[in-house]
Amino acid sequence: MRFRRAGTLLSYWQDGEQVFHNYAQRRCVAANDSARWLLDQLGDWCSREQLLALLPGYAPDSVDQAVRDLLAQGLLVAEGSPEAALDTAITEQWAPWLPDAGLHFSTKDTAYVNRDSSAELKAASLPDSPPPPSYKSQPGLPSIALPERQAAQSAFQEVLLARRTHRRFSERPLPLATVSQLLALCWGVTGHAETPTFGQLPLKTSPSGGARHPVEVYLMALQVEGLAAGIYHYHPLEHRLAALNVAASPELAARYCADQRYTGQAAALFLMTAVFPRTMWKYHKARAYRVVLLDAGHLGQTFCLTATDLGLAPFCTAALKDTLIEHDLGIDGVSESVLYVTGVGYPV
Repeated sequence: MRFRRAGTLLSYWQDGEQVFHNYAQRRCVAANDSARWLLDQLGDWCSREQLLALLPGYAPDSVDQAVRDLLAQGLLVAEGSPEAALDTAITEQWAPWLPDAGLHFSTKDTAYVNRDSSAELKAASLPDSPPPPSYKSQPGLPSIALPERQAAQSAFQEVLLARRTHRRFSERPLPLATVSQLLALCWGVTGHAETPTFGQLPLKTSPSGGARHPVEVYLMALQVEGLAAGIYHYHPLEHRLAALNVAASPELAARYCADQRYTGQAAALFLMTAVFPRTMWKYHKARAYRVVLLDAGHLGQTFCLTATDLGLAPFCTAALKDTLIEHDLGIDGVSESVLYVTGVGYPV
């Protein structure tokens, strides 16, 4: 077996100790001088025999134990292992945005609070200190009173004022035509723009940085008339659904959304992923990662407004079981990763 230092490591000082953080494996560990020296030597693949030659004063058993410990802590990866494959995929495919965008991987699969336990939710959400102010004031600066906001003067303004996040839904199923409208108006291609540098670019109802449109959407149909319960990928240009081999259920929907049970009571969920190479191709700095997140946010608001206009009850959530969703969608979690989920039903 050969091994090398993990490529997905960040190091920083915390409480007087040097900490190594493997953002791919989401492991943090403090390292002593010996471990740091060893990591420095193992930038390339190294066999046991080569390592023993580097450490002539150490017993083979102690070296073997040190390697096992560093592998278990995520500081080394073993050749041919799943950890090594993930490490290589991330460091190669995300090279333009690393190490800054290691945040994306380090925040996947977060442990969420049990929302069914009010005591646990309160303990986790309400610290002893008072919350920060909800509004920012500018004392001492001249203040100008504005005219009162007028009543809604257009259908759009009425929709904007009516938008709310819903967590209760009726048992009424959604017509397939309504789901089709949601998909077309939120994620569908509405036209094309010809550019001299980048050629033909798709246009949609939400803005996208550089018109790269990295966000894909997968429909999780739970109660959609004329559509079997399941997960489907939406093609935004052809306006078609491709069925994935996943048996959707209210229980699975709740699991996807960090065990928020209300999500399983919706008629349909829309799972948004990002295909990062689309944006990386044009933007080579890690700041573009922010743009991908903004793109998903634009789509979430477009969805909520469109659903409200259709008389539906929308919600959106970023509390997700990333790895579970990515496994079921058949995506690798590196070049394409889940970001955001919206859902809808009829209001109670």
